[in-house]
This record gives sequence, C-alpha cells and structure tokens, in this order.
Amino acid sequence: MIAIIDYGLGNVCAFANIYRRLGIPVTLARSAADLRDASHLVLPGVGAFDWAMKRLDDSGMRGVLDEMVLHQRRPVLGVCVGMQMMGKSSEEGKAAGLGWIAAKVRRFSEVHLQSMTHLPHMGWNDVEAVRTESLFAELGNDPRFYFLHSYYVDSEDDDQVLAWSDYGQRFACAIQRENILGVQFHPEKSHSWGVQLLKNFAGCEG
Repeated sequence: MIAIIDYGLGNVCAFANIYRRLGIPVTLARSAADLRDASHLVLPGVGAFDWAMKRLDDSGMRGVLDEMVLHQRRPVLGVCVGMQMMGKSSEEGKAAGLGWIAAKVRRFSEVHLQSMTHLPHMGWNDVEAVRTESLFAELGNDPRFYFLHSYYVDSEDDDQVLAWSDYGQRFACAIQRENILGVQFHPEKSHSWGVQLLKNFAGCEG
C-alpha cells in the first residue's frame, strides 16, 4: 500500500490517481492511524520550507514517520519541498528539517543565471541519472521532468546523488540513502517519465 502523506500541501490527488491507474493500492494518509498499513510513503510538498515543516508537525504524523522511515526502513519518496524537508535545514527559513539525509537546502545563486533566466526554475529540464536502476529504470534516453523551485538540496555526500540537473549551476535533483529517496522535480506533472518513476518507486525495497 502506497500512502500519500496529506498534511495540506502538495497535489496529493494527482499522485493517488496515477497509482490507481497503475493498479497499485494507494491511500491518502491524514493521521498517524492512516499510515499503519503503508509499505511505501510519498511525502509531497510545495511552498515555503518553514510552513511545510509546521504543517507536518501539526499533522501528528511526524513521530510515526520517523519510526517508519528510520527504524522500520520503509521506502519513502520526498517530492519537491518534500525532498528538501528530508535535509537538515534550509536557507529559506529557520526551522530544522527532518534530518533524514546529510544535506542542506540552498537558494540558487542568481549571479550564475543567464540574462534570459530567472527564479524560480520553472518548466521542463533534462535529468542526468547517475544510476539507472531504482527510480530511473526503464525511462529511456534523455528523460525530462517538470521543475518549480528556487532552492535546491546541497548533498554532503555525492554517493547519495541519484541524478543531476542544471540551472545556472549543476545541482542534485534526485537522491537516495538506503530506503530514503527524493526528487526535486514533480513526477506527477511529468507525463510518462513521471508515471514510470512513480511505478519504479512502488517496487523499491526497504
């Protein structure tokens, strides 16, 4: 059972609809009790970092998520701000992150952006997968995904980077540390590439 963590942020219905079309059991989790039967977790997120962390804290699910992810080792996929929340902190705010991965969230340097580009990084971009197993299996050549963000995850360990992209600078757009995975882009908005990636996540083991 895939549990989409519904704490009031992110297009949770889009994820659920994709999994339903794939014939994969899915539920929207709005409380700790809703997480009980989940084998896999999806943590979406949009908006400001501190607000997202507060919403998750207020949901009553954070403690259970820590237990499931860190101790029970159930696979979790963070998406956009959901991926950023997995790190230690963010330049966007003052709140501490979940601390699930060795990373900090930083703002893109506008000095390095070309004159015709600006923040946020919005639209389709190429993704260079480091490893083509796990999330990036069967995506074919030159997969492209939809991005919308001004901050990126600065990984402290390149070994946990699954894929890179470029927007004035090279940045990690997908990470994996054991059962903990994250993507900066929006698979739910990325057509067949995103559908395949979400299907791949459903097959990930803890």
